[in-house]
Amino acid sequence: MKHRKKRTVLAAIQIPRRFLFWCTLLLVCFAGFTFSSVRLLFRGFHPWRLAAKTAISGVLPEFSIIETVEFPDETLVFLKYPPLTPLFTKHGIDCLYLTPNNSSQSPHSVENDEFFSQQIIRCPLIKPRGMLTSLSVKPTGHTFPIGPTRRWHSLAYEAMIDHDNTTIVFVKGFNLRGGKQSDPSKFKCVYGWDIKKPKLLLQSDVISIAQEIVRCETPLSILNSPQRFIGSNMNQPIKISVRMVGKEPLESIASPKRRLQLNLPGEKQHQMCVCTMLRNQASFLQEWIMYHSKIGVQRWFIYDNNSLDDIEDVVKVLSVDQKINVTRHVWPWIKTQEAGFAHCALRARDVCEWVGFMDVDEFFHLPTRLSLLDILRNQSQNSNSNVAELRVSCHNFGPSSLKHVPTQGVTMGYNCRMIAPERHKSIVKPEALNSTLINVVHHFHLKSGFKYANMDRNVMVINHYKYQVWDVFKEKFYRRVATYVSDWQQDRNIESKDRAPGLGTRAVEPLDWSSRFCEVIDTGLRDRVAEMFTDPNTGNLPWQKSLT
Repeated sequence: MKHRKKRTVLAAIQIPRRFLFWCTLLLVCFAGFTFSSVRLLFRGFHPWRLAAKTAISGVLPEFSIIETVEFPDETLVFLKYPPLTPLFTKHGIDCLYLTPNNSSQSPHSVENDEFFSQQIIRCPLIKPRGMLTSLSVKPTGHTFPIGPTRRWHSLAYEAMIDHDNTTIVFVKGFNLRGGKQSDPSKFKCVYGWDIKKPKLLLQSDVISIAQEIVRCETPLSILNSPQRFIGSNMNQPIKISVRMVGKEPLESIASPKRRLQLNLPGEKQHQMCVCTMLRNQASFLQEWIMYHSKIGVQRWFIYDNNSLDDIEDVVKVLSVDQKINVTRHVWPWIKTQEAGFAHCALRARDVCEWVGFMDVDEFFHLPTRLSLLDILRNQSQNSNSNVAELRVSCHNFGPSSLKHVPTQGVTMGYNCRMIAPERHKSIVKPEALNSTLINVVHHFHLKSGFKYANMDRNVMVINHYKYQVWDVFKEKFYRRVATYVSDWQQDRNIESKDRAPGLGTRAVEPLDWSSRFCEVIDTGLRDRVAEMFTDPNTGNLPWQKSLT
């Protein structure tokens, strides 16, 4: 009898526990719904957004949109793919805009990022802004569920773990002064799968912050196992972001998956390397790389900033057919040349003794006919070991009376320049760069104890073919790649040396353009190039096909 009463009491207790469980579950669901509703109201109500997920049909389960980043003039869609999967081409996929009447357009380009096993699809931006973007597969019409949308003006976009186990983060949104280091105590780094959930984040101190580059202390849990902490979400990598003290972190698509290895003592694999960032320069790339390879450049890092001219085909010809050590790195981030050069310097540090940072319209001219490697060896032998940067003066060349792109190439076509040199470009030892990685395109800041040396112009100078024929030059009006250089359409810093004197802010060709910037005839490099590359049978240069 006593046991029966005990069982009756236990049964009576179990009923409220089940009831409590279901009440709690309903409460959580209601709270989640309320939070989502508030977000919708806060961002602006769009009827088609409520049905966005249900509107997606025929989904390919192997692929998924993991991020979407909205730029001023286009949208980047990051599509994750599994190993050994056939990838999409530009002609096999459409950008899908989720409106009441769903519309689609062809993408600008489709890039493959093998390191992160993802494709980057560049979609045209259509109005109204903020429209959700998905992808549609041709010809089946298979579509993908939309991913989270980020705004470019406030974003952590790249990250890597350095050989000293610090994390380097590249960010947009703090608008810090160029060339200056900011106070690191005013910032914090955060790690997690969802940057917007503070209770699920690891926090660390900022070691340094300058321009758009942040160096963070890396938590041990990230170093030991970057995929495991605060839960078990193994389907996506940990992200990192940065916040100002007392404020929310920047949104983030940056994951510190790339880890730089500790440098081993001994001679580097290459004595001379070059980093460049370019957009739509495929027709000029072959001449530039073939010439510099001939005078001593051994390794090339090409940072492609949204080209639309099949540059990957030119890189393939150079690397496969010409056996030149050149690689293309997709760098879709606009107005980030300083950050891109810092990123390249870190990658080059392990394999390059010296690295030059220059543009495709800039050519080293060596009047003594020594090679670059000879000059670097002489510099090391004749100078103190603490010289870690060589500053090379630039001569600016004008259109040289030409109206059309010279068929024999840049070095053969333009032969008239300004008398006085203007500015410089640098060759640096990446091991000696300041840990902040501050650079102003023309040169980096060095570690304490290192110094720069100005190169004798009779030994080495840069021919900067800055003012070419108008059809080439006017492309500079599209957008400048440097963060701290005003775009030419903007009505500010009109007298800056980064602009063409007297040109203003509109891409309108002056009547006398072809005769401008011409004070002295200089055929030194032209004669050297003709001697080195002219085919004795045909009289042609090896890159002429790419220019005709």
